[in-house]
Amino acid sequence: MGKREPVLAVLDNEKIDYAVWDETGRGEFEALVQFPIPPIGVEPVLEKLREAGIRENAYTIVLSPETVVSSRLEALKKRYSGLRISREELIARAEDLAPATSTFCAFLVLSTIIATGGLLLDSAATIIGAMVVAPLMGPAISASVGTVIDERKLTTRGIKLQVGGLLLAILVAAAIGAIVKGTLLLPPGLDIRDIGQIAERTSPNFLSLFLALGSGLAGAISIMRGSGSTLVGVAIAVALVPPAATSGLGFAWGFYDIALTAAVLVLVNLLAINVSALILFWISGFRPAEEKAVGRARAEVISRAAVLAIAIAFLSIILALVTYTSFQAALVEQQVNQELEIMFEEPEYAEAGFILSGIINIDYKPEDILLEMIVDLIPTVPLQKKPVIVNFVVGYQAGEEIPPDIASTAEERLKEVTGKEVEVTVGFAIAQQTSD
Repeated sequence: MGKREPVLAVLDNEKIDYAVWDETGRGEFEALVQFPIPPIGVEPVLEKLREAGIRENAYTIVLSPETVVSSRLEALKKRYSGLRISREELIARAEDLAPATSTFCAFLVLSTIIATGGLLLDSAATIIGAMVVAPLMGPAISASVGTVIDERKLTTRGIKLQVGGLLLAILVAAAIGAIVKGTLLLPPGLDIRDIGQIAERTSPNFLSLFLALGSGLAGAISIMRGSGSTLVGVAIAVALVPPAATSGLGFAWGFYDIALTAAVLVLVNLLAINVSALILFWISGFRPAEEKAVGRARAEVISRAAVLAIAIAFLSIILALVTYTSFQAALVEQQVNQELEIMFEEPEYAEAGFILSGIINIDYKPEDILLEMIVDLIPTVPLQKKPVIVNFVVGYQAGEEIPPDIASTAEERLKEVTGKEVEVTVGFAIAQQTSD
């Protein structure tokens, strides 16, 4: 009240067009002022209006008009160039993205149910559809926004919703797995480790970390610029809900290694999404409204980013080992295939009419290589290295003589090529062909 002239003086100095209406309501305010301003100019103009005497409890409504016809607007766009929204708009969007707890839980349970079904059906389309329902973008963004603007309640609520929501997702998936396991809904003797969509979430590598970091940055950018937040929310949910559901299924089937590996992937992705959004909001210039709170917010951002980065670095050791072991397993498989192809092109076998069937099973999993690495680092550990198990089938024409010791010959050659212990099992298939 009583601040009309200073307010209008600020707008005049900024060369902003405005319209003024006398207040005819309850009499708490003297007038209503409406003026157009580019999105990035909202925050600095509001700061100047507060310096002119506008109280914190004054009504401030920020709208997105469809069209503004003003000769001064182009000059304002040049002065306030940029695309990010104001601090007040950021807070409002963060609060809107984190719905009421009951609504959040309902959507999360539904998305987890759909995602769990998609995992068991090995359907990528179903899993992506479930991510449209998942409400995890809001809590991740609100936690970061609350930190940079020193709003403790917003931060705390965002963290609680994220942690509680993902634990709920694991429990829901475990419950669904326990219910459908052994029923007519699934094939008899189903081993979830053989399902492709589940296997993807149990062998995380550095690409998973890049996905989470990119999702967090995309989420922050979409909120700051007000575009594509729904699609970005799907990307964030993809990084969190499917691995959480995979962890729950691991518990339901009693595969605790799957449950633990998927849970580690969830945690890494959660931390990466939060740290990337947090840093981007801060370097974009968002600060608390009060000057005295800026230092406190800066310290909080630095400490939280450091904790998240350290946690990610620690968990990335696991990602590095999985990445390395997956590469080693693929390399061994390639070496085995190439050497067997060379072996069966040699005259001794080619003249006898042997044909490599191409059925080669390399039973050499990343976890086996990881165990081997540990044994190499700690020689006193009383554990035996698992050998590479190679199974292949050779076809030959009926009546032709089979060269002896194929298995032992292949074993020696594969040992030399791979540098690892190898166990070879050879199957023989007799082929007959009708004469013309």
